Amino acid sequence: MSLYHKYRPSNFRQVKGNKDVVSALEVMLGNIETCPHSFLFSGPTGCGKTTLGRIVASNLNSHGDDFREVDSADFRGIDTIREIRKNSTYKAIQSEHRVWLIDECHKLTDDAQNALLKILEDSPKHVYFILCTTRPQKLLSEIKGRCQQFVVTPLTEMEMKGLLNKIVIRENETLDEIIYEHIIQDSQGHPRNAIQILEQVLSVPPENRLEVAKKAESELFEVNELCRALIKKGTGWKEVRTILAGLQNQEPEGIRRMVLGYCKSILLKSDNPLCGLIMEEFVNPFYDSGFPQLVLACYTIIKNK
Repeated sequence: MSLYHKYRPSNFRQVKGNKDVVSALEVMLGNIETCPHSFLFSGPTGCGKTTLGRIVASNLNSHGDDFREVDSADFRGIDTIREIRKNSTYKAIQSEHRVWLIDECHKLTDDAQNALLKILEDSPKHVYFILCTTRPQKLLSEIKGRCQQFVVTPLTEMEMKGLLNKIVIRENETLDEIIYEHIIQDSQGHPRNAIQILEQVLSVPPENRLEVAKKAESELFEVNELCRALIKKGTGWKEVRTILAGLQNQEPEGIRRMVLGYCKSILLKSDNPLCGLIMEEFVNPFYDSGFPQLVLACYTIIKNK
C-alpha cells in the first residue's frame, strides 16, 4: 500500500490544515436535522477535497452500497445523473443515508449539470450529495447556490512539516532537516504531492535520499527558469521555447500552480504588471488541454509583453 493511501485521514481529527473547513463541517454534521444535503468542495488537486467528502459520508453513516463515488472524468453524461436520480428514490440498505460523491464534477456535460440541479433542488430526506472540483467556475451558478461551499487550500510549511514528520516517525525512519525542506518546497503545499515525494525518498538508502529530494527540487528550478524568462523584459519566444522543451515530462497542471505561486510572491512584494499578465493566462487549470495549453499561455504572454 502506498504511503498516501496508508496515511489518508479517515476522520476529522486526522486532517492536517483547513481548520476552519473542518470546524464548520463538524458543527453542521453535529445536527442532522439542519445539516445541508449538498456539499461542494473546491480547491487545487491533491489538497484533500475527496478525502473530506469521504469523511463527511462516514459521519452521515453512509457505508457499503449506500455510498457511491462517481468520477465525472469517466462518467460525465446525463445517463449517469439519470441513474443516480432513479436510485436516490430507494431507501438506504446498510446504513442510515445514501450518499453520492461526484468527483471532478465540473466535467459533467451541460445536460448532466441541469439534471443534477433538479436532484439537488428536490433531494429525498435520506439522500446527500458531495461534489468535488478543481474548477468551480465551470459549474452552473444554480448548482453552487444549492450547495454548502467549502474552499480547500494547500497546507502551510509548518502544517506540511508536521504531516511529513508524523509519517516518518510511524515508518520508523529519520530524515535530515534539509530533506524535509526540499520536499516541502517542491510540494507547494499539496499533501498528496509531498507524501508521494516522501515515498520516493524513503525507498532508497539513507545516503541517496538527499539526491532524490534534490531531483524533485531541480524540476522546480526549471519552472523558476520559465517564470524568470516570462517576466524578464526583452525575452524572446526562442528562449522560452527552449525552456519548455525541457519541461515536457512534467505535469502541466503542476507547472501552472508553481508559476502562479511565483508571480503571487512577487506581486505581494511590489507592483509588477507583467506578473498580473502571466497570472491571467495561468489562472485556469490545464487539465483539459495539458502541455499544448501551457505552450499557448507562454506564447501569448511573450507576444503581449
